[in-house]
Amino acid sequence: MASAKPDAPRLAAWLSLPLFFMVWQLVSMSGWVNASLFPPPTAVLKALWTWLTDGPLLRDLGMSVSRIVIGFMAGALVGIATGVLTGSTPLAAGLLAPVFQLLRPIPPIAFVPLVILWFGLSEWGKWFLVFWGVFFTVWVSTHLGIQRVDPIWLRASQCLGAPRRAQLLQVMLPAALPTVLVGLRTAVGVSFYTLVAAELAGTFSGVAYRIEIAHQNMQTAQMMGGLLVLGALSSLADRGFAWLSRRWVWWQGS
Repeated sequence: MASAKPDAPRLAAWLSLPLFFMVWQLVSMSGWVNASLFPPPTAVLKALWTWLTDGPLLRDLGMSVSRIVIGFMAGALVGIATGVLTGSTPLAAGLLAPVFQLLRPIPPIAFVPLVILWFGLSEWGKWFLVFWGVFFTVWVSTHLGIQRVDPIWLRASQCLGAPRRAQLLQVMLPAALPTVLVGLRTAVGVSFYTLVAAELAGTFSGVAYRIEIAHQNMQTAQMMGGLLVLGALSSLADRGFAWLSRRWVWWQGS
């Protein structure tokens, strides 16, 4: 009996999604809700299959993923560089941090009208919105990670004669890396819900765009199918990033 207990959480994890879809199917077919407004999983899967075979599902996926990848990479690189600057240089922090704290709470979707004016219907507007959501998340984590580096380590490196660049690359960045990775992993999720705002900024492809078209045509099953696609993509991206993080921060054993 004792040896079976550790397997219980694993079994629960395997049963979680089947139970979720089973309950969803029963509720949809029970008559308690309007099935046309809350279709069962079987109807959603049928809509997804039609989207794949008769519609541009693969093209939509490719466009959405490309927008996330480009916006995320740009936001992450600029966020890390700016976070290192403000975290290690008090003057830069004094100049930039108040501005960032003013801009950071502005949701990306609020920029949609301006983005259409600035960039038209080009991909630059979509990349900018994803960049906006990712940048501030990564900047905050990097800034805090650099500021929380143990001063003893810095003094020790100074006593050993390490130049400023060596302190940054060999002491500060490795010490801040776990915090930076938390920000990057959070930004992965942020990039997906920012994608919805990005694809509302005038486009003709993408998963969120297809959800909006289904809404206009009252195709509830396809709307829910699009939401499941976004959820599956986000979950896969998060798990992949967690796997990479465990290997990048190998000295922490996590």
